[in-house]
Parts: sequence; C-alpha cells; structure tokens
Amino acid sequence: MRANPYQLVEGLMIAAFAVEAAEVYICIKASYETELERVTVAVQELQQAGICDDCTVNIVAGPDEYLFGEEKAMLEVIEGKSPLPRLFPPYEQGLFARSPELGWEATPVAVGARSDDPHPTLVNNVETMSNVPHILARGADWFRSMGTAGSPGTVVCTVVGDVVAPDVGEVELGTALRDVIDAVSSGLPEGRTVKAVFSGVANAVVTGADLDVPVSYEGLAAVGSGMGSAGFIVYDDTACMVDAAYRFSRFLSIESCGQCSPCKLGSAEITQCLQRIETGAGTDRDLEIMRGWLPRVTDGSRCYLASEERIVVSSILRAFPEEFADHIEHHRCPVDRQDPMPKLVDLAGGHATYDETFWRKRSDWTYDPE
Repeated sequence: MRANPYQLVEGLMIAAFAVEAAEVYICIKASYETELERVTVAVQELQQAGICDDCTVNIVAGPDEYLFGEEKAMLEVIEGKSPLPRLFPPYEQGLFARSPELGWEATPVAVGARSDDPHPTLVNNVETMSNVPHILARGADWFRSMGTAGSPGTVVCTVVGDVVAPDVGEVELGTALRDVIDAVSSGLPEGRTVKAVFSGVANAVVTGADLDVPVSYEGLAAVGSGMGSAGFIVYDDTACMVDAAYRFSRFLSIESCGQCSPCKLGSAEITQCLQRIETGAGTDRDLEIMRGWLPRVTDGSRCYLASEERIVVSSILRAFPEEFADHIEHHRCPVDRQDPMPKLVDLAGGHATYDETFWRKRSDWTYDPE
C-alpha cells in the first residue's frame, strides 16, 4: 500500500467485475496514515483516468483493535459498529444484510424491507488482491512458475525481533526460513543463534532446529506450524520463552472481545498463570490450570483468536518445558532482558517501531492513564 497502491485498487476492480459487485471497501487502520493517504490518492487518480469510475470505492479508517482484521468483525466496522465478530461468515451474511441473525449489535430494518436478504460479501486480503493484476496480465502459468506446487508464487514477509535490520521483503514461496531471515532482515548479530521463530501469534513456534523448513503453507504445516501472514518474530538464544508466552497470551487476552466467555476468561486465566511463573511466583499448580484451560478456551468461539491462544501457548510449553520448570524451581527468570510486544507501528530503514501503549491497554479496550 505504501509502494504501489495502484495494484491493490486495480485488483479490487477486477474482483468487483468478476463477481458483479457494485461497491468495494478498503479497510485500513486509522493509525496507518501514510497508507490511507496513498490508497486514497490512488483511487482518485484511477477514477480521474476513467479506470474505476463504474464501481464505488469506499475507504474505511478502522480502529487499532486486533479483531479489526477478522473478516466478520471488519464487516461490523464498515457498518459503523465495534469490531465484534459475527456468528455467520461473510459468504452467508454480508454487508448491510437484512436477516434475523447478525452480530452483537442489532441492525434496524426499514419498514416494508425484506428481512431475509443476506447480501453475501467477498472478503480477501491486500496481498491477494495485489497479485490479481499481475496474474491477469501474465497468466497463471507465469505465477505458478514460482514457488511450490502447493504454494505458488511469492509472499511478502515481515521479519522482526532479534535480527540485524527488521524489514519487509518479497520472497519466493518454498524458500527456507533461515534464508528468508537472512535475506529480509540481514540475519542475527554475530555470535547469536536462532532459538525460536513465530509466524505472528496465531501459529505454533518453529524452533532453531527447524530453520530449513520451506516457507510455504505445506512446509510450515509439516513442522506443526503455519504460514499466517508471513510475519516472522525471531528470538535468539538469549530470549526467555516463558516471557514470550506471557506476552503473546496477554496480547490475545486483552484483544479478546468478550463475546465468548471461555475465550475471555480462559485467556485471562492462562495469562495470569504465565505472569506468575515468569515473575518467580509460579507453582506446578499454574501449569495444571493452564493445561486445564487450553483445550477448553476455544469452546463456543466466534473467531480464531481463542485457537491462537491454545496453539501458541501449547507449542511453547511443549518445545521449552525445561524453561518453565526452571522458573518454578528457582522462583525467578534466569534471563535479564525485557522484550517489547512485537506489535508493529512502523517499519522503515531497518528499524521496527513497536506499540508502546500495549502495556496500558485493559481488557475492556480502554487504557490506563500514562
């Protein structure tokens, strides 16, 4: 969206033509001011050129909440509501639908209007839409000449954490994870080795022993993890995995919307257990509580957030059990370092800027005063 917003808008126009849609919506966080400005200018310029004047393009500036990126919650935001995931997926119940079951907030129905019109809606991500013009211009065979049979093409990777120069770069799918880390972020500082890599907070940890795994959907699945949005967080051999588990868990606990009690209550309880263990106050009872909650935190969930909690925390417990045991036995964290929560605000010039307000955010999405 920063470097070439035109390909995104063109991809949307092609998709709208293909499904005979009269309107499209581009959803961007309001805090991403540069992206909002450049996409807006691109739409205006293409309209002036007569390229997308037969389809209404709506640009929606949304909240910073994590769930704004969940497709059903995104529809709620477009309709002027909070990012609270609906029960039905967009292809069953889309934008401005008039049907009995909607989201958390009621939607008024005009007198005399049908009450069974679901308005199915296509939702996709920026990267997919940006690939569409190139595939249409060069052909599917060209796209499939790159990548793997199961994961053709390229992917835009973000690499942050304990690396020399956090950055974003496009790589061919199927490239080994260690090569992606080296190519995109210039690798790790001299003398340091990779301990763990996370593909966002939605997938299981990839340990340093699996760095030759291909960055592809099937490759990462083969080691028990997943691709996600190819946003990789790298931790070196000086990092504490109990601390990483606590930070990820707290993020998911705070960002849970509260519509599903097991998700909100379970993630909060897991976070408290991890905090006690990390700070030296934890016992074996905390491990028992977490093991009891992790299989049940997903009960009745409307979105994938609860599954993310289960997947990422469980994987760290399995991969680094000795670190949890060490914290409990010695009542302290043996690692003397404080890591930021890798929630990006900006990424430029080999420098990552993280959201410093993360620790002030409360579970009701308000903030403690500074």
